[in-house]
Amino acid sequence: MLVITGNPGVGKHTIAEKLSEKTNMQITDLNQIAIQNKIFKKRDSALDVDVTKLTKIVKKTIQKNGIVVGHLAPYVLDKKQVSHVIILRKNPYKLLPVYKKRKYSQKKTIENIGSEILGITEYDSITRFGMKKTTQINTTNLTPNQIVNKIMLILKNKFKGDKVDWLDIVASKGDLAKFFPNKK
Repeated sequence: MLVITGNPGVGKHTIAEKLSEKTNMQITDLNQIAIQNKIFKKRDSALDVDVTKLTKIVKKTIQKNGIVVGHLAPYVLDKKQVSHVIILRKNPYKLLPVYKKRKYSQKKTIENIGSEILGITEYDSITRFGMKKTTQINTTNLTPNQIVNKIMLILKNKFKGDKVDWLDIVASKGDLAKFFPNKK
């Protein structure tokens, strides 16, 4: 199965839908499974999903040749189930207006931006699935069709993915304290 993951706001669902249209692969949305099975708690404007329960459900229901979409993929999928993981990345400065539009709390915004800057999803995906199965794409200035084309090249072993390092950009702008506030 192909996995599309990344932080909220990077375009996972849009890309999964376009990729599904192009490949006729069925989409499994991890968030929808959690909602349908009522295995979450509401906290602020977020849903805290019980990943242990989601892992058990997903293990039974995932299609072998489908697309799985969701930021929880590195925490609920088994390495053996996955053929390739695509991590969508987006410049944190471009994510800010997305989170504002979604009315994320300041805390949720900072958590998600910090995760994107540090590449937490990339790290967790590599840890769970291995380097060979994990590829990232910088979606910042790309259209959905350009992103899907990059994914198709990745699947054909004709593109090795993008190198992404937001930490250098944020540090050079002097914004580390903005995104990683000192907690007292």
